[in-house]
Order: sequence, then C-alpha cells, then structure tokens
Amino acid sequence: MRVKTAAKVNLALDVKGKLPNGYHALESVFQTVGLYDEVTVELTDKGIELTCDVPERFASSDPIPCDERNIAYKAAKQFFEENGMSFGCRIHIKKGIPSQAGMGGGSTDAAAVLFCLGRLTGKSINVPEKLGADVPFFFTGGTAYVEGIGERITPIADYSGRILVIAKGREGVSTAEAYRNIDSLEAPVHPDAKKLAETIEEAPNEAYEWFGNLFEQAVQLAEIDDIKSVMTGKGALSAVMTGSGSAVFGLFDDEEKAAVCAEELERAGYFSAVCKTVSESFIISE
Repeated sequence: MRVKTAAKVNLALDVKGKLPNGYHALESVFQTVGLYDEVTVELTDKGIELTCDVPERFASSDPIPCDERNIAYKAAKQFFEENGMSFGCRIHIKKGIPSQAGMGGGSTDAAAVLFCLGRLTGKSINVPEKLGADVPFFFTGGTAYVEGIGERITPIADYSGRILVIAKGREGVSTAEAYRNIDSLEAPVHPDAKKLAETIEEAPNEAYEWFGNLFEQAVQLAEIDDIKSVMTGKGALSAVMTGSGSAVFGLFDDEEKAAVCAEELERAGYFSAVCKTVSESFIISE
C-alpha cells in the first residue's frame, strides 16, 4: 500500500509550562499542508526492512536515519508487538518534507505506516502518541486546536485552500535544545492560539493576525529572520516559524506573489515550495 502523507505547520504555538513527567504543555493550532512524503508498506513473513529516498539537499543538512532509529520503523515494531503478530513489513519512504523543520516529517511517516498496516491487517494500535507527540494529529489532519503534549486534539473549522510558501535553510533545530531555551526565556510574549482557533471559526480571512510561535523567541537563527524578511517583502500577509523550527511559512492571498517569493528564496539557496493548506493527511496512491 502506498500513501502520500502530509506535513503540518503550527499556525500558532505556545508553551504553557512544564509537566511533572518532563514534557511541556502546549497550546497550538495545527494545520496539514500540501507538502508530502510518500510511504510504501508491504507485508512480509517476518522482520522490518526500511529504505529511504532522501534528496541530496535534505541529506546534506539533516541526515535522516534509515534504520531502527527511524520513527517509522519504531511504528511498525510497536504495531506488530501490540497486536501480537509475527508478520514483518518492508517500508520505503520517499522524502519530500525536510527534516528538523518543525513540520512533523518523522511523525507523519510513522502515522502513515500505522495507517497502512491498519488497512492491510484490519488492526490498529491504541496509543500512537508513545511514538511522538505529533503522531495522533495526522490521523485527524486538517485544522485542529491542540493541547497537552499534542494528544488533546479538537478539530475546528476547515482552513484548507490557503496559499503558503514554505522555506527552510540548511540549519536545523534540535527540539530538545529549543525546549531548553524556552525554559530559560524571561518575560516571553505568548501567542494566543485559542484566539486564533476562534478567529478561524468566525472570521477566517483575519486569522493570520493571530499567527505566532513562542519558539521564535527561543531559537535565534539568522536564516529564519532572512526568510521572514523576504516573505513579508514579497507580500506575505504573515510569516511565522513552524514548530520548534527551522522552517518558516508565509501566507499569501495571491499565487503569483507566492511563486515570485519562492523563486527568490530558491535563488538565495533555501529550500522553498508553494503549497496550500489541506484538509486531510493521507492520500492513497494507486
């Protein structure tokens, strides 16, 4: 079975504090976007094999492990263990989503593996968040208000069809380091994810006024500032880093402006793509 599996951006992302278990409590609006990895899963008699097709521009900046360290491999292992199955599978991942970008590239691959294995066997697993806080969201997709460590997901009004430019430099951001920096911020300015969720419901064309990301105050990368500057200079209504970084998305109301912006970012040496917000995570390929 082959699926295209979407990336996500955080239209707003706030950290509300640290939980007793060491995780951080989040408040966010997640949105799936039309930038995809392609995941193929084939059942076998035993064992798990994982292969990856990673574009050089991703591999050179952010090495992606194509072995048992990969979250997609862990997803298959957990699936078979939880269901007491002696099957195995072959997994192939064709990367279209840059890693260390704050776009859930690993988590969407894991979700796609679970989705495919579920379809192929008729089984499922109970707690996908064990694999990573973003994994459960990809089973919902679309637009959602997210709380806790990412496991409390409330779908909200559909915000699909909006034009985005997504760009990322060569520098990645370690999530662990980003959270350490969050913990040491003094008097941070918190974005209002709840207000954004309400505005998407009531006045979606004004929602961009509430986009924001607390991590921008914790992650100091010149590339992020440069990308945001190019986007706003080329007509973006808003430009915000996603997740713990280091990708940036810009919202546009015109596809031509978006294309011009993406071309300029490419010339400057950044990964850049024009896409739209989408209402679901998985597209089943023939």
